[in-house]
Amino acid sequence: MGLRTVEQFLKGLRDGRELYYRGQRVTDVTEHSELGVAARHASIDFQMAEDPKLRDLATRREGNDVYSTYYHIPSSAKDLLDRSKLIETGTALGATLVLLVKEIGTDALFALMRLLVRSGETQSLERVRTLYRTYRDGDLALAVAQTDAKGDRSKRPSEQLDPDLNVRVVEKRSNGVIVRGAKVHTSCSPYVDELLVLPSRSMAAGDEPWSVAFAVPVATRGLRLYASDFLHGTDDPFTRPISTQHKMIETLTVFDDVFVPWERVFFHDRPDLAGSAALGFVEYHRFTAVSYKLPLLDALAGAAMAIAQANGIERAAHVRDKLTWLGGYAETVRGLVELAALRCQVEEGFAYPHVFTTNLAKWTFARDFHKAIEIVQDLAGGLLVTGPSGPDWGSGEVRPVLEKYLRAAWPADRRLAMLNLISELTTRLYGGYQAVLAVHAEGSIEAEKMAMLRSYDAKRALGLAMRLAGLASG
Repeated sequence: MGLRTVEQFLKGLRDGRELYYRGQRVTDVTEHSELGVAARHASIDFQMAEDPKLRDLATRREGNDVYSTYYHIPSSAKDLLDRSKLIETGTALGATLVLLVKEIGTDALFALMRLLVRSGETQSLERVRTLYRTYRDGDLALAVAQTDAKGDRSKRPSEQLDPDLNVRVVEKRSNGVIVRGAKVHTSCSPYVDELLVLPSRSMAAGDEPWSVAFAVPVATRGLRLYASDFLHGTDDPFTRPISTQHKMIETLTVFDDVFVPWERVFFHDRPDLAGSAALGFVEYHRFTAVSYKLPLLDALAGAAMAIAQANGIERAAHVRDKLTWLGGYAETVRGLVELAALRCQVEEGFAYPHVFTTNLAKWTFARDFHKAIEIVQDLAGGLLVTGPSGPDWGSGEVRPVLEKYLRAAWPADRRLAMLNLISELTTRLYGGYQAVLAVHAEGSIEAEKMAMLRSYDAKRALGLAMRLAGLASG
């Protein structure tokens, strides 16, 4: 089939999927007043492949076949750098909001193939490879459902009072399995073609029914999506220059006795594979995460510089110090992203980002993000929350008053435009959304610290210290 157009992508979403938003069934996500914004935001991915200036970055050629770069299996540092650049570019075109309709799905596919090659699971590997080729050649959009509802965090899936709090196999048939349960925080599921389902944790004996990975079309019978309305009502482009045009939607994803044919089951009843699948996915996906954070950090640094000029304070020593910190923060994360690719490891032909460096990049981003927000808010001033609305600015009676009293080193129109961008990034719904993503998305800060501790070369450091102290290293 080859690459799809924006129109083909959107048409493919009109398939009868069971989707609910604010208590109502949504029959056509593309025509919905708010969910349609998210679908059109995701379509930027398909626009990039059609853009002559971006085609070399966004597509790959294999013989006579052309496919999305996202589906290119990385085998070198250059492949990972190219992938990171594509993610960063798409996110910048999306006004700091990641597109995430091929990035996350291919993260999962690469992790699964690498795991199944390593573990010698030839039948499962062929199933993943077959679907990978189908997705690549059909230019399909993918979401990943990984985080389970979980229930009591102190208990394993098999110990929960309600066994459906983690997705599980409830019946095996000659032609497939029946699955039941729920996943949360499923990004982009209302406007993708297929859903990849992975375990969210390590499993133990007794957790066999929950040790399952599979893929289903989003329109599969029994699969229901309950969309979050967190960015609901952001319809004033004057005060919300990003979220009126760009949204990402997450869902509570419920599997109500969903049938999955065997050819779409990657593994089941395998506690020994569940944890490895979860971690393998994260090794790719945190690299995706820090790649898509780069435009957000650049936007914060650039907006801080601009508002300092607008307010006439850019030469003050404490302001220059804050601007230097923001630039250093952005470039530290960017440098760590690049280093994670350059230090990549190759296993069974699959290059994957350096684990410690990737988690260091993600931890550095998450640890300092709220400080960056504080600095930008400090430089902007109180008009972030007391400024005028779009109707105020559009009023022939009110606007002259605003132009007179809200100017500074910049005219009021330019100053307010920058203030509204900063407010969108730091104080309004979109800013709050990004602040929570910084803490929780793609793994918590504690999860990143644990990954760093596991992957740090402690033997090297301990050996050196023991030698310098004149002690036997053991």
